[in-house]
Amino acid sequence: MATEKDKGLREEHMEEPADVTEEAEEEIEEAEETEVLEPEAAEEEVEEAEEEEEEFLEAEKRRPGKEKEELEEDIVEERFYTIPLGKAWISQRKRRAPKAVRIVRNFVLKHMKVRTEVEEEEEAERLVIDNEVNERLWSRGIEKPPRKIRVRVVKDKEGVVTVRLAEGD
Repeated sequence: MATEKDKGLREEHMEEPADVTEEAEEEIEEAEETEVLEPEAAEEEVEEAEEEEEEFLEAEKRRPGKEKEELEEDIVEERFYTIPLGKAWISQRKRRAPKAVRIVRNFVLKHMKVRTEVEEEEEAERLVIDNEVNERLWSRGIEKPPRKIRVRVVKDKEGVVTVRLAEGD
């Protein structure tokens, strides 16, 4: 024998499929109401797509990789060095990689004659060590930096000195 509770539950479950069918009917009606694009509207969409493509190309020109190519045109001086890092191995095990970074920085400052002091109306030159060089120095951890590293040092018109890995390394 079915109790009143069971009858109520059955009625609730029976109503759900009706709701689902109503929602499906509404979706079908909405799909039918969508308009077919006229030729003028299609032309406008094509123009909008072309504008978006132009904006994309302009943004592509401002990409960070493009800046590197432009910087290469402004090169004033470029040198390749093999920097010995053996002195970093004299220090304690847990201080070797930071010591190697300091050795690279001091080597480049000395050999590229970078001015770090500000003189009258002139800006101090900057030294930038590329992330790849840093990763190479830290590649085997803090305890075992490489014994030497080959780098390419570039100085541009603005006096910015950039240290990069030499190609092929």
